[in-house]
Amino acid sequence: MSARTVVIGAGASGLIAAGTAASRGSDTVVAERNARPARKVMITGKGRCNLTNDLSDLNAITANIPHGGKFLIPALSRFMPADTKKFFEDLGVELVTERGNRVFPASQKAVDIVDALDRFARRNGAKTVRGRCVAFEFGADCSVTAAVLETGERIEGDSFIICTGGLSYPATGSTGDGYALAVSAGHTIVPTRPSLVPLVTDDEAYFPLEGVSLKNVRLTLTDGHSKKPVFSEQGEMLFTARGISGPIVLSASAHFGKFPPSGYTAHINLKPALDRDTLDRRVVRDIEKYAGRSVSNALRDLLIRALIPVVLDKAGINGDINTGEFTREQRAALVSAVKDLPVRISDLGPYTEAVVTSGGVSLKEIDPRTMRSKLCPNLYFAGEVIDADAYTGGFNLQIAFSTGRLAGMSVPAELTTKG
Repeated sequence: MSARTVVIGAGASGLIAAGTAASRGSDTVVAERNARPARKVMITGKGRCNLTNDLSDLNAITANIPHGGKFLIPALSRFMPADTKKFFEDLGVELVTERGNRVFPASQKAVDIVDALDRFARRNGAKTVRGRCVAFEFGADCSVTAAVLETGERIEGDSFIICTGGLSYPATGSTGDGYALAVSAGHTIVPTRPSLVPLVTDDEAYFPLEGVSLKNVRLTLTDGHSKKPVFSEQGEMLFTARGISGPIVLSASAHFGKFPPSGYTAHINLKPALDRDTLDRRVVRDIEKYAGRSVSNALRDLLIRALIPVVLDKAGINGDINTGEFTREQRAALVSAVKDLPVRISDLGPYTEAVVTSGGVSLKEIDPRTMRSKLCPNLYFAGEVIDADAYTGGFNLQIAFSTGRLAGMSVPAELTTKG
């Protein structure tokens, strides 16, 4: 089989790249290992698909992309969230914008986004071949001449776009195939790790809190080397059987550097709206209100019941003592624990729980204006396979759409009047 453009992977970036290339007159084939396209898109946003974030300012968008934001400026500027919205609306998908500028299909069904992407690719003439690409063949000038499928079938082409995703949610087919293909073409892979993922602790004091959720708390992440904060945000979180999760925790996970995860500590401010003096006065009032009872009982208006023994333990206080025995020093220790409850991080959650993969094909080896390889003249990249990732809120899918669109526009093709 042969085609002018061969796209490896029919996910979010692959389908938009294929449809775009085909719309420009390029005979396009998509090689997809799964029976259905875009399986990962199907489960994003808990099956609702947060497809983009409705921000109009490019700086505001890149501020939500901690890795690769500057590199992505050309792709994003040519296909902004407003373009993404119009793209899907033109394909018949009604959209709604919810809290935090998060955009979803009005139906609340991710399948509508998947079907629209598939329809776009097929309508423009892109053909799909079922098969897992396991190797490239190369010509004398180091250009790719063919993609080789696991079955042995070869797909010859003029241009190749790797859109295989990363390693997150491997059950959807994201098993790192694109990294091996990139390496075979001479590319460097920046070490990968799970991102937007729960954090694991080995501190057993927190294990009884499984299922406890917290609102309006501030989480600050510090690394064990500089001791400086690398992330701080207020919002919602929850305790799991092995650690912590929730929106602000997932965002914090994007800020782990090259140090081992065990070098980090998450500090939870349970009462960020109260300064230390105000909180101290509040504790005094509660102690007076529950005079003659245990300190544990006296804190039930201030803290969730399940949190009380943990906070007291971290403060070094016996919760069974009478309020009359509660000293000023113990009160200060209690206030410190409420304002800074430390959770020692021992590991990141697994790829099976990660929203996105951090790391991937080095951006230094890709032209940001075209998404073309600087090493292989007819090879392009789009989506999660590259070393770029963002926070939650629709930004990662926007990266997939913008880079896929740019790659599809950049492959050599005969211009036609197709839509």
